[in-house]
Amino acid sequence: MVEEPSDRPERLDLRRLLVLVRQRLRGGRRRVRAAAFPVVTAAIAAGLSWAVAYYGLGHAQPFFAPVATWVCLGFTADREVRKVAELALGVALGVALGELVARALGPGVLQIMLVIVLGALLARFVDRGPMLTIQAGVQGIVIVALPVAAVDGPTGRWTDALVGGSFALLVAILTPQDARKRARQLAGASLSDLSEMLETISRGLRDGDAERMRDALAQGRSTQGTLDDWASVVRNAQQTARISPTARRFLPELARLQRASTLVDRAMRNARVIARRGQTAVEQGVRDDRVGDALHGLSVAANRLGEALRTGANTADTAQVLALVTAELDPHDVEDPGWQLQTLVILMRSLTIDLLQASGLSAAEANHLLS
Repeated sequence: MVEEPSDRPERLDLRRLLVLVRQRLRGGRRRVRAAAFPVVTAAIAAGLSWAVAYYGLGHAQPFFAPVATWVCLGFTADREVRKVAELALGVALGVALGELVARALGPGVLQIMLVIVLGALLARFVDRGPMLTIQAGVQGIVIVALPVAAVDGPTGRWTDALVGGSFALLVAILTPQDARKRARQLAGASLSDLSEMLETISRGLRDGDAERMRDALAQGRSTQGTLDDWASVVRNAQQTARISPTARRFLPELARLQRASTLVDRAMRNARVIARRGQTAVEQGVRDDRVGDALHGLSVAANRLGEALRTGANTADTAQVLALVTAELDPHDVEDPGWQLQTLVILMRSLTIDLLQASGLSAAEANHLLS
């Protein structure tokens, strides 16, 4: 039975929605896996800090103990001792200043202004860390805004903040993280996304299926968050490794991961352009097995590169796979009645150079393979 034309747009919208939902779910699962252990440890530390303040110190409302612990630890595994200490100091400083202003002057507009000025300027004097300054101001505002009657004595909330910060610092010390771990995971995830997208483009070109091209473009557009996280995490890991005697040996690998993050981001942008150009070509009746096979080869290479970066293995195998693919990437060899496939091959060459460099080759070496 022939499908009614009026039903087709609705079916296509549903298909695109399913692609986006699948990508969202995939990203969500990754974020949950990455945050599970940090969140559980932070929750345990927050509960214990409340217990110490409530049962040990006898505070009736130890609100700031778990708050300080959670603020300092958060939900990520990036728990550099210095950063946690900076946050703990900022919380304690803000609470202390807030207590002084609230007890001396009470709540009010001018008091809130005063505690922000004092907290921020004192924090800038103590240390250059931005989070220390922000937390000093935020906690001071909270103290001044909350009723004084809710305090367990003149130093109750300040003591609670110290307890919470101390538990956070203890967790950071007792659960040291490999500075490379999260950056490696995001490298693998980003290249897995790129591999899946290239495979979708490959199938769309071989089958002449414009809908697959649209699916590939939807996949590509949903990956930018992972790529941005990779760049941010590896940059923070480098900062940690530079000041940590135990992590300094990881700097060479982190430099490679940082370079790869830039190149893979560029490759993904090229892949999006390929998907858009490929969609136009397929809609005009173009289909080609040879170029589709080359895209499949790039997909395989991207997946292998992601696995190598994720595990810290040698990336030479990826370079070999890409070297084989380059044989299929001469635009002059394309048997095309028009210019569409030649354009795709030129774009694929640019993407291949990005992946070759991400696998460790220099720009000159990568360009030489394609010359």
